Amino acid sequence: MSQFPTDPRKNDSARQENFGFFKRSMNQFFQEKPVKNFLQSMDEFFSNPFPNVSFPVSVKETENEHVITAELPGVNKEQIHIDIMDNRITISVTHLEIVQEENNKQQIIHKSQTYKQSARTIALPYPVDEKKVKAVYQNGLLTITVKKQKGKKISIHS
Repeated sequence: MSQFPTDPRKNDSARQENFGFFKRSMNQFFQEKPVKNFLQSMDEFFSNPFPNVSFPVSVKETENEHVITAELPGVNKEQIHIDIMDNRITISVTHLEIVQEENNKQQIIHKSQTYKQSARTIALPYPVDEKKVKAVYQNGLLTITVKKQKGKKISIHS
């Protein structure tokens, strides 16, 4: 004979009770440490999976120059670094944050340090002369102007 009860109402009731117990157990599991902290870290990662990569940059070309603009709201001028190597300009933004908690006796009870760096590299079609580069930072907008190099024309003889 079968091991299962034949009355379907008893079977549904037992299933619902078991499922309710399972559901409560899973909720409790995901709400307690360390799983809760791990899940929050995962949520933060997937909301911004590449935090050290991106800030908006655009490049416009005029007849005499290239104009590079980078949107850096909330960044101090001291946090911005511009490096030139051959035909590449690299814009780097560094952020160092130190958080310190003290008790009422001015004793440090917790200290943490966060260092973040974002960088973008722009390649231009010619070597960049750093003497012909101008950078201005105002209201969260970095503007780099690079004068174009004048090339030599070679005539073709037949």
